[in-house]
Amino acid sequence: MTRTARRIRHTRRTLQVAGAGAAALLALSACSSSDDSSSTTSDSSASGSSDKLSGTVTVFAAASLKESFTTLGEKFEKEHPGTKVTFSFGGSDSLAASITGGAPADVFASASPKTMKIVTDAGDASGTPATFVRNKLEIATLPGNPHKISSLKDLTGSGLKVVLCDKEVPCGAAAEKALDAGRLKLTPVSYEQDVKAALTKVELKEADAAVVYKTDVHAAGDKVEGVEFPESDDAVNDYPIVRLKSAQNTEGAEAFLALVRSAEGQQVLTEAGFLKP
Repeated sequence: MTRTARRIRHTRRTLQVAGAGAAALLALSACSSSDDSSSTTSDSSASGSSDKLSGTVTVFAAASLKESFTTLGEKFEKEHPGTKVTFSFGGSDSLAASITGGAPADVFASASPKTMKIVTDAGDASGTPATFVRNKLEIATLPGNPHKISSLKDLTGSGLKVVLCDKEVPCGAAAEKALDAGRLKLTPVSYEQDVKAALTKVELKEADAAVVYKTDVHAAGDKVEGVEFPESDDAVNDYPIVRLKSAQNTEGAEAFLALVRSAEGQQVLTEAGFLKP
């Protein structure tokens, strides 16, 4: 083979190797670009998933849930930036009537299955309500318990100003059940529209005692003193919660329900004095 022929063959082989190397580099670049794109898409998707909650979540809840739900609302807003939880607290029967009357809300948490049934019977609930906590009664007395109240029967004594919740309100219905269990009759100086109103009467010294929930005595701190009584075991209330059919923020409502039922939510509720379902 001549020197010229050998030079031509060497040149061709060099070009072939260079071409193969370039092709390999192009393939690797394409793969890397594809991986980066996939990673970016995945990261974007995950970010979108975590940030998808926004807007206001409107919660109608029994008055006895005020302190614990306010805490959970703050936790919710912190975990989901861009959201806001607004509450309407009151007697469960009044809240149920408002819902069936068309009041806008996303979530309803009631202090009894009976008042929740008002909403479900009207077809305003989405899904089946779930019991998330229970609550029992306690006697709230003036600080130091000056009248030495030690039992439910003591409330029937003359001269004591006792306040009860209205019989249509869950705490009032529970008080009636406890009195029936003890075969006791009690005529209060007033019936209040929700448990907080009944407790306030004692805090303001307008009443000597009130039959309220244990959680409300706990929330009042040293403003009142609590007295347990055995008849309360016959009047424990289940608290159901549900997303409403007319909810404007369904994703937010479901996320709030999940927080209430989570270990974190249950811890807040049990620390407030609620019983596990």
